[in-house]
Order: sequence, then structure tokens, then C-alpha cells
Amino acid sequence: MELAIHNWMRAESLEHTLNRIKKLDYTHIEIQGAPESYDIKKAQLLLDLYGIKCWGSVTLMLEQRNLLAKDPAQRKMSVQYVKDVAKMVYELGGKVISLVPATVGKIVPDAKPDEEWEWAVKGIQEIYKYTEDHGLQIGIEPINRFETYFINRGEQALALAEAVGPNCGVCLDTFHMNLEEVNMYETIKKVGKRLVNFHVADNNRMAPGMGHLNWSKIISTLKEIEYDKVLSVEFCAPLDRTPANPFPNSIEANPEGLTAEQKKFLEDHGSSAITDEFYTMLTKKSIDTLKTLI
Repeated sequence: MELAIHNWMRAESLEHTLNRIKKLDYTHIEIQGAPESYDIKKAQLLLDLYGIKCWGSVTLMLEQRNLLAKDPAQRKMSVQYVKDVAKMVYELGGKVISLVPATVGKIVPDAKPDEEWEWAVKGIQEIYKYTEDHGLQIGIEPINRFETYFINRGEQALALAEAVGPNCGVCLDTFHMNLEEVNMYETIKKVGKRLVNFHVADNNRMAPGMGHLNWSKIISTLKEIEYDKVLSVEFCAPLDRTPANPFPNSIEANPEGLTAEQKKFLEDHGSSAITDEFYTMLTKKSIDTLKTLI
């Protein structure tokens, strides 16, 4: 197993991220699902310069992006967005698309369960045709009930992946599993060979090792199912705005370059713009916790 990290929780240039993670011995990046933000040739030059590989991307299902939308035009737009993310990943030599089917933050459905299931399967099958033609894999990612009413557990993601096609996979995330699974280790085993990506953050969504999750058992379970791909670090640090804050230099007072999507996501998740110092500490803590186990 190798280690990747996202670059969409802090407003900074791709080069700044690559410079940090290269120094800390990461090998891959899971690039922000914002294809309009990147000049592919320039991004590839930077990846080559720092010796970092693109592992894949996570879809940012915010605002109107929703494969379950009642409006067919909205569903069509959402499918195209995911295909655009897949195209970016393909052009950067990546392997996986971590896909959350519904809008993050939307917890009230617009239609009947059978209608939404049909729309999800149909939309992802259209994306799946593109990914199959380009040697990519989709990993359907369950997230917790406070962020979506659709696909919260690994068993649900597995059922959707099986309905889409034989090579459609699942992406599991330890933070969400800790909230939703009866037994996260059994979920990992049940997903088995369909596991194509694995996101890591602790139970409090801080860096691995800063909460109570049993990382030794998590990694050993992954080895048991012969998962030999990438662990992708995806912390989203909750920020303390009280005098009890153990990290007094964590909040960025004057953030620059924070997109509207990033700002909304961070605020919706009890976070905010964080300082380079704090972000670097979290990035280092993640790899220090995991590298001895893999």
C-alpha cells in the first residue's frame, strides 16, 4: 500500500501541496474534483517535477450536482460533471474516481426510493461506460447520514456497485464507517475485491492517530482482503473557536483563494480555512501514523 492525500481542504496552489507532500514522503495525490481549475499540461508538469502520481479524484457533489435529482436536466448536468472529473483523472494518469451519488448536505429526498435507485444506477452506468473505456474505476463512497440520506453504509454502496457493473467498485472512509457501520472490519471484508479506494481520517476527522480508531487493526484487515492499492488521507479538521483550543495557530485569519465550494464544504463540516502550519502538522501526523503499519 502507498499513501495519497487530497488537495481540496485548503486554499493553496497545486505546487504548494506537492512541495509539502514530497518532503513528507507521500507518493500520490487525490486531486480536487474541479477540472475547470486545472491546466492539464501544467498540472502534469508539476506532478512530474515533484515525482508525485495522480491517484484519482473525489467528486465534489455540491450545489446542484446530484445524480438523484428529480429534474432530468440536473441529473444530466451531474453525470457530465463526473465524466469531466474522470477525463481529468485519465489525462493525469490516475486510476480511480471516488463518487458520492447525491448532493453532500442534502438530507431530504425528492422522490421515491425506487425512482432514486433507478436514476442512480442509470447515471452511474453512463459514467461507467466512460471509465471502462479509459481504464478507470469508480469507487462509490458511503458518507454519513448527516451529509446524505443516500448510501451511508458499505453494504449499500456494494449493492449499487453490483447493479452498475462488474468492475464498479466501492470507496470506504474510516470517518464515515465509524459513524455508520456496526463493525467496520466486517464491512471491509464484505466489500472485499470491490474495494478500489480507501479514505483515512480518525473518528474526529482529524489526522489518523489523533482519535481513537484502531489503525493497526484497520490496516491488518485491509491486508487480509489483499487490498494493495492506496490509502488516501482525507482529514477535515474541526476547528475550536473557544479558549479550550489545543491548536491556537490553526485558524487562518485572512484566507486567500478559497473557492465558494471549498468555503461552503468547510463551514458545513464545522471547519474553516486553516493555517499552513496546522495543515502541515496534520499531513505529517497522518503519514507518521500509517507508514509503520503498511
